[in-house]
Amino acid sequence: MAQNVDFNKVGTASLPLDPMVEGPVPAAAKPERVFDKKFFVIMGFLGAAESLRFTSRKLVLEREYAAGAPWVTSVPSNQHVVVKNLALYGSEFLVAYELKKSHSWLPGDRIVRKLWWVYPAVMTAVHIKNGVGNIRTQGPGGCTSVECAMQLQ
Repeated sequence: MAQNVDFNKVGTASLPLDPMVEGPVPAAAKPERVFDKKFFVIMGFLGAAESLRFTSRKLVLEREYAAGAPWVTSVPSNQHVVVKNLALYGSEFLVAYELKKSHSWLPGDRIVRKLWWVYPAVMTAVHIKNGVGNIRTQGPGGCTSVECAMQLQ
């Protein structure tokens, strides 16, 4: 037969004061920092490279439009270019952040987090190459954009 026990009358002397823990107590884990110096330096280089490419492309379009190039029907406004390119940089910033942040559900997460910088580094090289290509663009008559600017003045 079952005994009837009134749990409200059980004394606290029979209950342990602290929970029993076997082995060493683990220290509180320090949260991993995603935004560190390396992140800001690499993303700063990416932002500078994108600015070089966007600015040089805008200048090429302005010069070609002023020279009467038939393939340039209008020059985009500064506000339009800034908003579009800021959205592009924001998406690249978000991709780099998500690659560097730890994900418990992702297999091989340690490797992905160690190589988070590869995407921004490759895109920095691509933007610099495109920016330098824009600067070296030949205008009408075979002159470079700098020489054409001197002739237009």
